[in-house]
Amino acid sequence: MKIVKATVHDLQVIVSLALQLWPDIDESVFTMEFSELIHDKKAVVFLAKEENEAIGFAQCQLRVDYVEGTETSPVGYLEGIFVKEEYRRKGVAKQLLALCEKWAKSKDCVEFASDVELENNESLKFHLKNGFQEANRIICLTKKL
Repeated sequence: MKIVKATVHDLQVIVSLALQLWPDIDESVFTMEFSELIHDKKAVVFLAKEENEAIGFAQCQLRVDYVEGTETSPVGYLEGIFVKEEYRRKGVAKQLLALCEKWAKSKDCVEFASDVELENNESLKFHLKNGFQEANRIICLTKKL
C-alpha cells in the first residue's frame, strides 16, 4: 500500500470515495469542493492506494476559528477519513491520520482535532484509539427564518 498527496488527476476517485462516506452530498458539490481543496495551501487530501486501486482517503485542513477543546490557532483538523470496508482493520486509516498530523505539524500546528457524529460509534472508537480525547458533546440546532 502507498499513500500519496492527491492531485487534480485524482479528483474523481476522491469524489467517489467521499460519496461513500457522505452519501447525502451531491456529487457536483464534492467535485467543486475537492477541486478547491486540492489547490488550497491550508488543506490537504491524502489518497491510499493498493496496487493502483484507491482504497481510502483523508482530508484535513487548518482551522483558524475556535475549535472546541483547543487553546491555539491554527489547529489541524481531520475533516474526513474513509477506508473501503474490505481494507479496514489493516492500519490504513491510522497511516492516513499520521500523515494528516505530520502535515499539520509542518504548518506550525501544535494541536489536532476532529469531530464525530453522535451515533457514529465506530468513528469514535477509531479516534479514541488513535489518541484523541473527547472535548465536549453538543447538539447543533437550526431553523429557517
